[in-house]
Amino acid sequence: MEFTERFTKVIEYSKLTPAEFAEEIGVQRSNISHIISGRNKPSLDFITKIKTAFPAFEWDWLITGQGEMLISDKAPEPDDVQPETVEKKKTSLPDLFSLINDENFGVTESEDKVQKTIVRESDIPEQTAEKTILPDSQPLEKSTVKQLAADKKIRRIVFFYEDGTFETYEN
Repeated sequence: MEFTERFTKVIEYSKLTPAEFAEEIGVQRSNISHIISGRNKPSLDFITKIKTAFPAFEWDWLITGQGEMLISDKAPEPDDVQPETVEKKKTSLPDLFSLINDENFGVTESEDKVQKTIVRESDIPEQTAEKTILPDSQPLEKSTVKQLAADKKIRRIVFFYEDGTFETYEN
């Protein structure tokens, strides 16, 4: 079974219009029509969005078309395939701090207090705000600048405007 057929079945089971389905999984409506027409093939990200919004569908069936369409063995009721609410999605994933155990983390409370009291010094010396004057550098005199410009002739002048246009003047 081609993905376009499986995708059409997913939309039918969701009892949503293609436009509502696109909004539900967070893609543009044109993506839905391009996949249904066979113009584009879905990306893994697209299939993941379907699975996240509709967890009752079987991964293998969505990707390859093999196996059962739904995870449960019973005949599905149309209400069983409704998308999860945003609150359920947020609570289903663990947060960063719930993954850290004090036993596994390796730092006891007393060691943590000791580490906080240690003052660390940088090996980098402090920067001073003094200006360093190089002995060999000297500003050019205005007469030198005029001499440099006098030796050269202007061949072209180009004005670039903010609206993206330009004018060229050639000698």
